[in-house]
Amino acid sequence: MQVKCGIDIIEIDRIKEAIETTKGEFINRVYTENEIQYCESKNNMKYQHYAARFAAKEAAFKAISEEFDKYEITWKDIEITTNEKGRPKVEILNKEILNLESIDISISHCKNYAVANVTILLK
Repeated sequence: MQVKCGIDIIEIDRIKEAIETTKGEFINRVYTENEIQYCESKNNMKYQHYAARFAAKEAAFKAISEEFDKYEITWKDIEITTNEKGRPKVEILNKEILNLESIDISISHCKNYAVANVTILLK
């Protein structure tokens, strides 16, 4: 078994600008419908949640980067959801292509930044 990890930090204003200047193109390229619904439900804090999910996807990409040589993985193949208690979790939608045993995530955000850490265990 192998343990892999990835971390990412993003400025919330960069995500806000990308969303506002592309008129939906950025959102539709990066986020799943579930993620969009979740972030939009956060009203005036939606950009923090979009940024947190972006950082989480980046961290997940970094954690599984060795698998990229074998498979093509897109932004929408990684979905960041929350469980019934509000804890974030990572869903790799094409996980059958990965040799994935388990995956864990931690996300945090403040006024200016969002950060995420992903740790995976490969079989």
